[in-house]
Amino acid sequence: MEISRCSIRFPKEEVYSLTDQIRRSSRSVAINIREGYAKRKYENVFFRHLNDALGSSEETRGWLRFAQDCGYLEKDECVRLDKKYDHVNAMLYRLTKNWKSVINQ
Repeated sequence: MEISRCSIRFPKEEVYSLTDQIRRSSRSVAINIREGYAKRKYENVFFRHLNDALGSSEETRGWLRFAQDCGYLEKDECVRLDKKYDHVNAMLYRLTKNWKSVINQ
């Protein structure tokens, strides 16, 4: 949600490019986890969705850097959001390593 809020400030000419891309990738993280969990009885499908979520998280981090480099985000805001995605990635990595114990709870 923070990505949606901060991307509101991006210039109008970025609506169909950077703004759209960063919003889509950030939303894709949560949606891939959710979709994978719904299909958790198929181990390879669940794992694939976790990998897709990790990929979307890294994509979002890339778009954050573009936004900073273009002057749409202050460096401190970009660093703060990037650290949050670093934390998300760590959780996703742990989940991919321990997912059987997590879904069998």
